[in-house]
Amino acid sequence: MDRTETADDDHVYLSLTEEHGDTDTRWAFGTGFADPLHGVDTTLPDGVDAAELAAVCLALGDDALVAAQRLAEWCTRAPELEEEVALANIGLDLLGQARMLYARCGQVDGTDRGEDAYAYFRDPGDFRNVALAELPNGDFAFTVARLLVLATWRLALLGRLAAGPDPVLAAIAAKAVPELTYHRQYAADWVVRLGDGTEESHRRMRAALEGLAPYVEEVLTATGTAVRGAPAGPAADADAVQISGPVREETLGVLRQVLVAAGLDLPERPAAPYRGRHGEHTEHLAPLLEELQSVARAHPEATW
Repeated sequence: MDRTETADDDHVYLSLTEEHGDTDTRWAFGTGFADPLHGVDTTLPDGVDAAELAAVCLALGDDALVAAQRLAEWCTRAPELEEEVALANIGLDLLGQARMLYARCGQVDGTDRGEDAYAYFRDPGDFRNVALAELPNGDFAFTVARLLVLATWRLALLGRLAAGPDPVLAAIAAKAVPELTYHRQYAADWVVRLGDGTEESHRRMRAALEGLAPYVEEVLTATGTAVRGAPAGPAADADAVQISGPVREETLGVLRQVLVAAGLDLPERPAAPYRGRHGEHTEHLAPLLEELQSVARAHPEATW
């Protein structure tokens, strides 16, 4: 059914967006040409551990880059032109987030590297993305189910980082919030539509949830340490716990709300044996990066 077919189309999950503002600003990337970090002081604040901040920016940047690359694979392959455009724009949002996170990482990790160095000139073992982001797309049901998990978790985390002590990471997170709000809305729309649709669409959505369930626990625990920029040590550990608990609760709460509306649930499965935050990935990341990095590595000094 076309989403504009009835004026009272029952989007049971729309309340999810209320806390994050107007959903009309959904196409955030590329529509506002002002520098989102304009006027932000890039000086590292006192008390913020540079290594920990860099690790957080790198991990979140890797999540976004790898997820964007997977979404790009839907170009010319999506079930409808409208969904192809939507997935491409979501991928561009994530790519924009990755670029800013990599830029901040280069500012504080002591290397002064640019975003291309992180995206194109690292090997799979150097990437710190969660394993769920790198899994093959599967069918459309798996793609939107994965997007729901990642967008829900990322929104819960970055919404909190927007109030963190590092002004640059806070500004990046604040810009990402309206983007991720739409990503979550879009994914929830399709999960409900497929789960509560035909017998076949319900079967496919259930199969998608079965496939991603082993990777959810890693996502829920992937907040890392010192995500608020606290100094390393016991204080950082305590700060990470303070954020990871609410992020986990919010993520699971939203997922339950959407899946109940879809007539589904998240299966309980043993956690997959991958630790993307430690560079331990599935066999799927290497070929993804090979395609992503091929031109840059073939012509490392090229300018366009």
